[in-house]
Amino acid sequence: MTVVKWEPFRDLMAMQDRMTRLFDETLSRVWKEEGMGRGAWSPAVDILERTREVVLNVDLPDMNQSDIDVRVEGSLLTIQGERKFIKESEDTNYLQIERPYGSFYRQFTLPKTIDQEKIKATYKDGTLRIVLPKREEAPRKQVPVDVK
Repeated sequence: MTVVKWEPFRDLMAMQDRMTRLFDETLSRVWKEEGMGRGAWSPAVDILERTREVVLNVDLPDMNQSDIDVRVEGSLLTIQGERKFIKESEDTNYLQIERPYGSFYRQFTLPKTIDQEKIKATYKDGTLRIVLPKREEAPRKQVPVDVK
């Protein structure tokens, strides 16, 4: 008989992976049945803050700039678009397709400190970069207090 060291965290991680796959498969079937809802997939977004700006880096590989729509309405920043599946040729037989295709929709609430008139978006090498400059803060004024 072989003695095997029991590692409870490995078993827990395996169970978590199985549950994640189960939920993903179930949700993907529900989305297909409901006509994909408000977006078939959701691109990954990194948000970083600097002293004078907030930057969003959105992963959108294999997309044309014309298929990406960025809008600011009120205090909402909306990023939406569609990544189209293009079959390379009729003799191509895909063995596995894991990358998501179809429409996507992401929405973010902008803080009041963002200067909406100066927002800029660029798309390069599959990454959409949105720079949200912060407003210049008015200098704080010290108010003297008279003691009576």
